[in-house]
Amino acid sequence: MPIHATGYIEFITRLRNARRNRGLTQAELGELLRKPQSFVSKVETCERRLDVIEAAEWCIVLRVSMQDLLPQEIKEALERSAKGEQRRTSKNGRRRA
Repeated sequence: MPIHATGYIEFITRLRNARRNRGLTQAELGELLRKPQSFVSKVETCERRLDVIEAAEWCIVLRVSMQDLLPQEIKEALERSAKGEQRRTSKNGRRRA
C-alpha cells in the first residue's frame, strides 16, 4: 500500500486523534515511545510510514486497540480472511489438505 493510500491516511488520522484524545502533545508521545517529537510529527503528516510493530507500540502507549483504528474496509477484509481460514480447518483443529 503506498504511503499516501486512503486507508493508511485514515489509520494515521485515527492514531493522531487518539493521541489528542489522551491529551498528549507530540513531544509527550515521543517521550513515551522513546522517540523524538520530530518522529511523531513525521508519522502524523505521513512523511514517514509506521511499520506494524511501531503502530502496535503507539496503540499500547495510547491504550487503544489497533483494530479500532483500522479503516472499515480493512476490518472487513480481515474478518473475511479469518472466516475463510476457519472453513479450511477441520473440527479437530487440523488444517485440511
